[in-house]
Amino acid sequence: MLDRAAKQEVTSKRLILSVLVLCSCVLLAACSGTPRKVPVVDRSHGSRVAKPAKPVTQGQYVVRPGDTLYSIAFRFGWDWKELARRNGIQAPYTIRPSQVINFSKPATVVHQPRPVAKPQTKPKTTSPAPTKPRVAVAKPQPKQAPTAASSVKGWRWPSTGTVVSKFSSSTSLNKGIDIAGKLGQPVIATAKGTVVYAGSGLRGYGEMIIIKHDDVYISAYGHNRRLLVNEGQQVNAGQQIAEMGSTGTDQVKLHFEIRRQGKPVDPLQYLPAR
Repeated sequence: MLDRAAKQEVTSKRLILSVLVLCSCVLLAACSGTPRKVPVVDRSHGSRVAKPAKPVTQGQYVVRPGDTLYSIAFRFGWDWKELARRNGIQAPYTIRPSQVINFSKPATVVHQPRPVAKPQTKPKTTSPAPTKPRVAVAKPQPKQAPTAASSVKGWRWPSTGTVVSKFSSSTSLNKGIDIAGKLGQPVIATAKGTVVYAGSGLRGYGEMIIIKHDDVYISAYGHNRRLLVNEGQQVNAGQQIAEMGSTGTDQVKLHFEIRRQGKPVDPLQYLPAR
């Protein structure tokens, strides 16, 4: 009886082992098949990526709620006037959700010139009268405005505190400066201008404000706790526009940028020494 029970136990273990081997083979065969294609999802809003050092010159962008022409130009490294011309957007530069913004150059159509028949003229029989030689007069060249100088007068510091990160032109580093401070500390406009963006739709900037000072310069203020101005509002130099915070970052600080014709410049070259 003991031998028969032992034999039945061995037979049962062999059967279980065979079933396990068969299941493993089935799983391996299923995994070796063609993998399914995973759709690529645009998670640009809210994700943390490097800011472009050069304008994005290929592809398109679909406008989302909360976007402005200025915020899109800021995000993709464009001068807002050039981006407006590229897409035929006229003043006051209003855009709408689902509108397509093109970064690529439009295709150019080359027209072949048509041959023009030369008019037949009768030969002149009289000789032309002698003319006096003309004296070339050099016209004075207009003076060019210096490229390094700001057309915005009286830049002010956007907040008090220590500069903990300075400007860098590298793609993966800082496009402005970071100023450490306390939660709720006042953030002020560095110069007179118009608020052209106020929101949290730009990647890595948290609650952010963009002010257009003129056709050349804009300034940006990121990581705020609370925004105190709205888009389209006129602000004066020194006016409080936000409260310092830590949105979109890991510490309380203000990220401040100045851009000249869409390109980031070192704010320390514009702000007064202190």
